Formats: sequence, structure tokens, C-alpha cells
Amino acid sequence: MLKIGQFECHSIETSEFGLDGGAMFGIIPKPLWEKKIPADSQNRIPMVTRSLLLISDNKKILVDTGNGTKWSEKLKHIYNIKTDRYNMESGLGNLGISSNEITDVICTHLHFDHVGGNTKWEDGKIVPTFPNAKYWMPKENLDLAKHPSQKDQGSFMEQDWKVLEENGMIQIVDGTSPFLEGIDFILTHGHTKGMLHPIISDGTQTLFYGADIIPSSAHIPIPWIMAYDIDPVLTVDEKAKLLPKMLDENWIIFFEHDQKVQAGTLKQEGKHFSLDKEIVISG
Repeated sequence: MLKIGQFECHSIETSEFGLDGGAMFGIIPKPLWEKKIPADSQNRIPMVTRSLLLISDNKKILVDTGNGTKWSEKLKHIYNIKTDRYNMESGLGNLGISSNEITDVICTHLHFDHVGGNTKWEDGKIVPTFPNAKYWMPKENLDLAKHPSQKDQGSFMEQDWKVLEENGMIQIVDGTSPFLEGIDFILTHGHTKGMLHPIISDGTQTLFYGADIIPSSAHIPIPWIMAYDIDPVLTVDEKAKLLPKMLDENWIIFFEHDQKVQAGTLKQEGKHFSLDKEIVISG
């Protein structure tokens, strides 16, 4: 367990799944990216959904909730979603925490593999997974999720937030002013509009939630970005500005989708950034 400031930081793996390797690495040729993460027979690379749990004296905050459990058998097969080894219930249970105790859920953005666990099926209807939580969502991304382009529409699923909106549980994050004590954040816009990255720092250690700008340790190099990005040129620019700062200040990057590496620091050789030291948040 990592302690930063007022927060105990815990890594919670909530599912295993797979997405097309070409889509995950964009213009990077397969002979290069498959050395990092070999693909299966359907060209899917193995990944996890990984949430960050922050515990203080009066808060239990989750950053993202993963794929969740609302999937049809067809879609589970397409995305190779498995929750037998990892799931939110057991992840929280291992820490002696119930879903009722979660006070806040920070949604970095509303793609299904980041907020699918916001809600669940119960007695034939979709209900909030965390009934006592406030769900914090960036305004720009929620607006996009409600009115997606044809390129985006497959990434957003209304069932992940509609019941929360109906129950008055959504808190809109509009702008860049901190909304929870002890947590700063930045917004990036290359992967999707208004993606929120929590930053936890005590002046000595800083933890940056990579979300989908750096979803795995293999995605650290600046041009290693996804074909899913709505503005790949902007993603490259955002990484080019962020990575030197992360290196200089020795930030820890939390990898939401890396199957093996929870978090890590950076090193630089020439113009090339890569993983330096692996950091185990918890486990």
C-alpha cells in the first residue's frame, strides 16, 4: 500500500479483457508492439481494468470502475471480458470495504471500460453500484457521451450513467478547480474531450492517474498512442508536454490497463521515454 498525504492508495483490478492490438497502438507496426504485449489469435492484447482506491479519514474514493458486469454473452466474447479472477466486489472485499462505503467515484471519462462498473443489474433493473457515492464527471465528456459522433458512439453506453443522472447522483466537473480535498487534476483532450486525470501529491511523492493517455507501460513513448483517439496529433502534443515534467519531478504513473504493471516512474534515453522503476501500489 502506498501512502501519499492523507490518502492510502490501493490498486484494485476489476476485470480482464482484450482489445485489438492495432487499435491500441495506432501507427506503431505490429512487429514492434507485439514485443511488448503479444496478441491472441484474434489480434487482441490482454489487459485489465484497474481502479485506484483512495482512503482518508473521512473519504473512500474510487477512480474509475472498469467494465462492470452488465455485459451480454456476445459482447463478453468480443471483448474477452472475464470477471472470475478480478472484480470490483472481491477487490473491495479483500480490503474489508463494501460498495455502500464508497463516498465518491471519479470518472476520468465515460468510455465503457472506465465506467461500466458505475451501475449494475439488480432484480431486473439497472441500479447504482455505489448507492451512497457522488459520481464526479467532466462536463465536456458527459456532453460528448450524450451526443457522440459516429466514431465515438460505440465507446459510450447510456446505462453507465443514466440512472445516476435520474437519481441526482452526478456531480459535474466544469473547469479545473479542485473538487475533492487533497486531489488536483488536469484535463486532456486528445483521446477524448475532457478526460480527467487525478493527481495526488504531498510534495514528496506524486501519483498521476494515466487513464487512456498512458493506459499501459507500453504506451509511455510519445508516438505510441491509440487509433481510438479522437485527435491523435493532440495526444502526441499532450504527452510531449507531460512526460518531461513527470520525469523531472519523478511522478508515479498509475496504469489503468496494464496487465502486469500497476504503476511506475520514467526514464529517458535520448528522446525516448520508457518505464524505469515498477511501483507496486498494493497487492
